[in-house]
Amino acid sequence: MSIIKSILLFVLAAVAEIGGAWLVWQAVREGRAWWWAGIGVIALGLYGFVATLQPEANFGRILAAYGGVFVAGSLAWGIVFDGFRPDRWDYTGAFICLMGVAVIMFAPRGSAV
Repeated sequence: MSIIKSILLFVLAAVAEIGGAWLVWQAVREGRAWWWAGIGVIALGLYGFVATLQPEANFGRILAAYGGVFVAGSLAWGIVFDGFRPDRWDYTGAFICLMGVAVIMFAPRGSAV
């Protein structure tokens, strides 16, 4: 259950951070209304709180793993909201990042190396 909770929290964090950054981008770079940026800032703040809900207690581990989720999530966001078409290298890089997330978060621990 802890792995499922962790994955769901990573997805929620990605939606909050990537969505928030996209909203700010839309306001600043695409000329949308200023309140898009305001909602984006709120979403970015929400991301910070979501990360604290992870079952893992180590800040560095959570943020390092989330970096891989952010890479893959950003590509997915671009596909859905901006019509971005990744190439095979984008997909390969995202896959490598997600494998890194799995190792960092879910590898068996028990002894220091």
